[in-house]
Amino acid sequence: MLSSKAPRPAATRLLAAGAVLTLGALSLTACGGSSSSSSSSGGAAGKIGVSLIVKTTSNPYFVAMEDGAKKAAEGGNIDLKLAAGKSDGDEDTQIQAIENAISKGDKGILITPNGPAVVDAIKKARDAGLYVIALDTPPDPASAVDITFATDNFAAGKQIGQWTAAQLDGKKATIALVDLFSDKVVSVDYNRDQGFLTGLGIDTADKTKNGDEAKTGKYTGGKGGDYEIVGNQASQGAEDGGRTAMETLLSKNPNINVVYTINEPAAAGAYEALKAAGKDKGVLVVSIDGGCTGVNNVKSGIIGATAQQYPVKMAQLGVQAIQDLATSGKKPTVSAGLDFFNTGSALVTDKAVSGLQSIDTTAASQICWGK
Repeated sequence: MLSSKAPRPAATRLLAAGAVLTLGALSLTACGGSSSSSSSSGGAAGKIGVSLIVKTTSNPYFVAMEDGAKKAAEGGNIDLKLAAGKSDGDEDTQIQAIENAISKGDKGILITPNGPAVVDAIKKARDAGLYVIALDTPPDPASAVDITFATDNFAAGKQIGQWTAAQLDGKKATIALVDLFSDKVVSVDYNRDQGFLTGLGIDTADKTKNGDEAKTGKYTGGKGGDYEIVGNQASQGAEDGGRTAMETLLSKNPNINVVYTINEPAAAGAYEALKAAGKDKGVLVVSIDGGCTGVNNVKSGIIGATAQQYPVKMAQLGVQAIQDLATSGKKPTVSAGLDFFNTGSALVTDKAVSGLQSIDTTAASQICWGK
């Protein structure tokens, strides 16, 4: 079992300068029509009904998101309902939760989509007059929801790719890619994977598809050098999936020295597989999440670098946006040049690279989430 840190109050995590924007930074514009009355907002005792539907509660990332939404709901006239898939990728349970929100007459839905099958249900909700906000994972197409609050996942992947290139210092990169899914396509999966390869300096044939790049060639990041991609394996974003994926990749090539992982639970599992095989020394493991456990694993050297994202902020912005829409008829707008609202990320490492902005584990531990 990997070591963990005691929980920190959410307020403490949100105060770090430059890492988490305040709710006041959310850009608002007036939308057409009058604001909804409380009687049509689906909430108890005249409150504004909001349903938060996360991917799964087995991942502390989404537990933190729920905690952020509950905290935001406490400060407003919100009747918050929580739902979650049984596992990452469980679309059926999310679809049923959307149906429930429609039948209850909620004002809005906050959802981290588990896959493309939920898009039709989201359309049904919007047609019924609900305001739908995606958190963390933009749907495909992005226009399937009213707006998305999320990390720029391609940029986060690129950060850890650039860091990896610098650490290689010209050595050959023998790369294992531990992705999210193999049976469905979601943007968070390919954006992080393709962002990582781009940061490393490897040409990606199609940035919306994992695994189609050349398996051997030259990377141009850092000092540049040769690379070999051993393969892509799905982890379902879980620790046991990460371990199985890494075991499979090691069976293909025991000389792997670079491991990209979709998130920190998958990274923890991959590390356990490396350790069991006696391969945990001299391997660069990188990930994306920035939870307290992950930050502690960066500090201990299990993970070399991670890109920290902010699920509490996503949820708080989402709840606030629906409340503002219900009370004043205002709606949020996307970040400049993007088709979503970027909630930011920060490269976390104790091995800083010149010219690459990052924070160390001491700073990251002050704004991390989970345990």
